[in-house]
Amino acid sequence: MLAWVVPPLLVAALVLQVVLADRARLAGDPEWRPRIIALCNTIGCSVPPWHQPRAFHVTARDLRPHPSAAGALLVTATFRNDAAYPQAWPLLQLSLANLDGDALGLRRFAPREYLGSEPGSQWIGPGQSASVTLEVLDPGKRAVSFEFDFR
Repeated sequence: MLAWVVPPLLVAALVLQVVLADRARLAGDPEWRPRIIALCNTIGCSVPPWHQPRAFHVTARDLRPHPSAAGALLVTATFRNDAAYPQAWPLLQLSLANLDGDALGLRRFAPREYLGSEPGSQWIGPGQSASVTLEVLDPGKRAVSFEFDFR
């Protein structure tokens, strides 16, 4: 009888080991993530944070001359996490372009830079919005457009 019990237990242990070893990749899949979270809650392992930069969307933005610093621009924006899960705060990329769409300047901002301090939480929740204010050097009159991207 023991011969019938041991092989299925060994197979189950092997499957569990493979799932745990590959949990970071599996947790990045919306179909698998709830199962991996439930498994880790049961056995005490950790699940890497959800990372879906394309789920961040800018809902408002503005660019104007800085009111108190000559040669600088003040950029404001509001963005929202439209992912189904909390995510780590993203890197925010701002690019300025000329009339032909050629980049004149590009800078990436860490969360502490665009929020003004360390975030109160390391996560931005699903549906949560954040407002940011950025001060950047004015690249001159050739800059006619700007764009945000998330990393």
